[in-house]
Amino acid sequence: MDTLYSLFLLGGSLMAVSILASRLSSLFGVPLLLIFLALGMLAGEQGVLGIHFDDYSIAFIIGHLALAMILLDGGLRTRLKTFRVGFKPALSLATFGVFITSAVVGLIAMWVFDLTLVQGLLVGAIVGSTDAAAVFSMLSGQGVNLNERVGATLEIESGTNDPMAIFLTLMLVELLVGQIGGVLETLLFLVSQFGIGLLVGLGGGWLGAKLLRWLDLAPGLYSMLALGIGFSVFGATSVLGGSGFLAIYLTGLMIGNQPGRHLNFILPVHDGLAWLSQIGLFLVLGLLVSPRELWQVAVPAAIVALALIFIARPLAVLITIKPFFKFRWRETAFISWVGLRGAVPIVLAIFPVIGGVENASLYFNVAFAVVLMSLLIQGGTLSWMARLLKVEVPVGTKPNQRGPLGILPENDFEMFVYKVENQDLEDAPIRLLRFPSGALISALFRNHVMLHPKGSTRLKLGDTICVIGRSADLGALNRLFNGDAKLKQEQAFFGTFTLDGKAKMKEVAQAYGLTLSSGEQDMTLAEFLSLRVGGHPVVGDDVDWHGIQWVVSDMEGNEITRVGLRLY
Repeated sequence: MDTLYSLFLLGGSLMAVSILASRLSSLFGVPLLLIFLALGMLAGEQGVLGIHFDDYSIAFIIGHLALAMILLDGGLRTRLKTFRVGFKPALSLATFGVFITSAVVGLIAMWVFDLTLVQGLLVGAIVGSTDAAAVFSMLSGQGVNLNERVGATLEIESGTNDPMAIFLTLMLVELLVGQIGGVLETLLFLVSQFGIGLLVGLGGGWLGAKLLRWLDLAPGLYSMLALGIGFSVFGATSVLGGSGFLAIYLTGLMIGNQPGRHLNFILPVHDGLAWLSQIGLFLVLGLLVSPRELWQVAVPAAIVALALIFIARPLAVLITIKPFFKFRWRETAFISWVGLRGAVPIVLAIFPVIGGVENASLYFNVAFAVVLMSLLIQGGTLSWMARLLKVEVPVGTKPNQRGPLGILPENDFEMFVYKVENQDLEDAPIRLLRFPSGALISALFRNHVMLHPKGSTRLKLGDTICVIGRSADLGALNRLFNGDAKLKQEQAFFGTFTLDGKAKMKEVAQAYGLTLSSGEQDMTLAEFLSLRVGGHPVVGDDVDWHGIQWVVSDMEGNEITRVGLRLY
């Protein structure tokens, strides 16, 4: 019984310390996942607490459960609209990109560690895929607001590249232990990983989304049912021979894009579960590693990690993306840099241990070293690189709080809470505010006192306003309450002047003294910029034309609605 209580004490303490230590991430810019790994190592056998843990089987199970939970949450938060610009390049990276990365790293590892070709390629396969936990955590945790093309590509790639990495790892492990099947059997395994994962994930997710929307449950049960559906799909897909990781990501995607009140109860709970999974997973992996053994391979592993970061990943991105998709050089460079490695390579490194591969600890230690360097070098400089390569889009004002009213089953009304920080609203009467037609102010708080707003009520800086409206009203409301500092950031990025996307190019040319070709006379400004960008514009795209930078500042679906003019 004392052992049981000791486990509670130890587990709870490590969890609490990990969460408190997360403050270091925001204070000093240390990648959060690196902190969790470091705490696990400190608690390990050669660390402060001296905990002995070397059960790879348990770590393997924990790794699968945690990664499944992280991918489910990632799918829930991925919007289907981002697939219009990110799906094709992400799929290319998730398949051919992983293959190229694995091959290049494998050849370098073969030379550095004096391995056979198959052994070197196994090292490459283990570290060949980006990690969903690392990518989702880094992009959201560091507050980097990437343009849609880059952000969507990175998120979709990290959620869908596990099948190729697992296929390559298992194939090479079987080859080393002499259990490899024929060429047809191997190809069938690859096709089944993607095919079954795709079918079961989309089908199970669609059914689960309809069920969650149809049922009337207690609020706390929606998230548990979503988790049960996700894990069931993961298990069923794996039993059928498909990729459970791909399937559970797609399940989350289908559930998260089915509108309904259930999402209001699912998303907050799953956010906590995803964090719990990340903390637990990286603590366990930190406990599993031996710092002494890690130190013995530090130099050659560092060479492999640097080759992955500066050679293999950029080469894979250049080959699979740049010739086929409309990415700018700075976007291509950033995608190359954010090839973050995390828990997936370490979990894949357990495959050789379980499979009985000779000198299996080498693969685990190399994978761990590569992950450490990836999180430190790439993760630690992510926000700096985003600014340097100009792939960020300014974050405008957002509601301080928002929540559904629970009145309608879909397209429900919400309460948006804003704080007045825009100087232009000082002493402005409410009746003169340009509110969306379907929104209204329900309450106004000043100096901790609730006022009953009327049309003649004048706003003051620092007021807190509660607005009832729909999500479609959010853009107009955000622009209305945009604070001065954020407004200046937006104007510096998008330009001081803004034109309607429906404006005729003939009129724009006359107003600004520009020259048009005959085919451009009848175009709208939105059509003109879409053509210049390459067919899939996103907010932040700019076109240099006649000494002016024309910047896409707002969109609705695939249509450009507002264009900023930024002068040199």
